[in-house]
Amino acid sequence: MISRAGWALAGAVLLALGGCKTLHHMTRENSCNKPQPYMQASSIPPLRIPQGLDAPDTSHSLDVPKLDTPRPPPRRPTDPCLSAPPSFNVPQANARPGE
Repeated sequence: MISRAGWALAGAVLLALGGCKTLHHMTRENSCNKPQPYMQASSIPPLRIPQGLDAPDTSHSLDVPKLDTPRPPPRRPTDPCLSAPPSFNVPQANARPGE
């Protein structure tokens, strides 16, 4: 039979492993840089409308606005996933208040 100390130790270990981000990265190996299922997607034939019915107006359904900003630098395989939040510690210039 397990003593109370054993149960407490087991609970502490489970809590520590449950929030351990490094364990997740060790098993996933930065999965966002691996081929993703959506990359295998292919096009399907256009919608066929039966006789007697009107086709939907799709003339403006996929309007994409023009992008006026420069392209970001290419991502390296070692870069973190885009879904990963950025660092909150942003270096700022040394400025004194009131100057």
